[in-house]
Amino acid sequence: QVQLVQSGGGLVQSGGSLRLSCTASGSVSTIYAMAWYRQRPGKQRELVAALTRTGRTNYAGAVKGRFTISRDNAKNTVYLQMNSLKPEDTAVYYCKAQLPYGNSYWGQGTQVTVSS
Repeated sequence: QVQLVQSGGGLVQSGGSLRLSCTASGSVSTIYAMAWYRQRPGKQRELVAALTRTGRTNYAGAVKGRFTISRDNAKNTVYLQMNSLKPEDTAVYYCKAQLPYGNSYWGQGTQVTVSS
């Protein structure tokens, strides 16, 4: 099993920056990809960014060039650096650990609110 604890988030003005963190514990060696998702009000949860164990990244078009996913292996932590934030980035952000055989674990979610 894997446990994920998120931190960061909060309220920021449009154009500002925030960094989210997601620290994994448990069977971390079985994780082959980490990702950030978000759920905006009235919308379905959507992929924001992903990072595989080999270092390959993938970004949603809406955040490409503004958000960066990275990791610190020594701390078992994945980050989402969010720059040039827009009001439409307002959402609850979740981290996800992807394991083999379709297993996955989610963080508790953290609110990001961008004011105009």
